[in-house]
Amino acid sequence: MSVSLADIRTSSGDAVFTDGCPTRTVLDHVMSKWGVLALLALSEGTRRWGVLRREVEGISEKMLASTLRTLEADGLVNRQSYPEVPPRVEYALTDLGRDMMERMLPLMDWIAVHAPAMLSRAE
Repeated sequence: MSVSLADIRTSSGDAVFTDGCPTRTVLDHVMSKWGVLALLALSEGTRRWGVLRREVEGISEKMLASTLRTLEADGLVNRQSYPEVPPRVEYALTDLGRDMMERMLPLMDWIAVHAPAMLSRAE
């Protein structure tokens, strides 16, 4: 590997990724099941609420709303509301969100390739 936890701690401070560190909060938001799936859907481009709900199969409306609010507060997702009837709301990745997804998509691809074999070993 080209970067280790020790390297990250050397460049960012010894407390990075320790209990109480803000990095743990960001990890919870970004790497939660619903956070990852919402970000994956948005990596394809701007999405309306209904499209996101269909693409993130199994998520409740309440959980989708909560996840999107959290990702928006973190600066990863932009919410654009249009004053129309009926109301139209669109969600898109911010520059920060796109930058993060450039790094996360290879991991998601790796998981898609290796998950079946990994889970079959557990049975």
